[in-house]
Amino acid sequence: MDFTNKQTLDFIHRAFEEDIKDGDHSSLASIPKGTVGKAKLLFKDDGIVAGIDLAQVILRELDETITFEVFKQDGDSVKYGDIGFIVTGSVHAILAGERVLLNCMQRLSGIATQTHKLVQMMGNSTSRLLDTRKTTPHLRFLEKWAVTVGGGHNHRIGLYDMIMLKDNHNDYAGGITNAVNKTKQYLKDNNLDLRVEVETRNMAEVQEALAVGGVDRIMLDNFTPAEIVEALKVIDGQVETEASGGINESNLPGYAATNVDFISIGALTHSIKSMDISLKETD
Repeated sequence: MDFTNKQTLDFIHRAFEEDIKDGDHSSLASIPKGTVGKAKLLFKDDGIVAGIDLAQVILRELDETITFEVFKQDGDSVKYGDIGFIVTGSVHAILAGERVLLNCMQRLSGIATQTHKLVQMMGNSTSRLLDTRKTTPHLRFLEKWAVTVGGGHNHRIGLYDMIMLKDNHNDYAGGITNAVNKTKQYLKDNNLDLRVEVETRNMAEVQEALAVGGVDRIMLDNFTPAEIVEALKVIDGQVETEASGGINESNLPGYAATNVDFISIGALTHSIKSMDISLKETD
């Protein structure tokens, strides 16, 4: 990912505004201007790192002359005590950017680590692990990137890039058939080319989604693995399939064994433990 794009730089500058505002007065008061020093990025947890490249952009937005000696790359496995990089440059810049850098890296590495763990649990399954829209506001693009670093895949980015007719849509529309038919007409009227996914809660709804046509993917919501196997027989490859709802570490292997096309887990981004990382002065 190119972290010098406008979206990322805007995010970094907003984070600086939140944290620094008119100055890092602790550093300005205690450390002479122009002081140059070094700091090491120290991992205090095992896992998968995400944010090495982002960290460099963050600090260079404060001082473009800062240099890095990089030892770990995004996607690498790290262990307690490993050093990600050593940064050399303005101490004022390093300290001003430290918390923004660590907040990002700790959360993104936590997401990458959890995603990697779950992907490994899926073994030789052909199913692909998906994230959801259950992300931190304004951090979605980074959190979804971290999922890919851990070996997962992205679901839709937002409400705008895919049609997903969930139970509420279908109920408000008067059923799956009405919801899908209205959607097809809407796409035609607005000259939109968007994929359509329909959530189903039972086999009757699966049959209805297949019968109405115009559906690219059927979500099997809160189906047991045994029920998914039966649904896959009925669907018979006509559309893509996705298992969702109540899937976690304890039951993921059973869902993966069905080889449903996709398995989506919101906890990849909304319920993760951040990796413990610190930035410490070094010689």
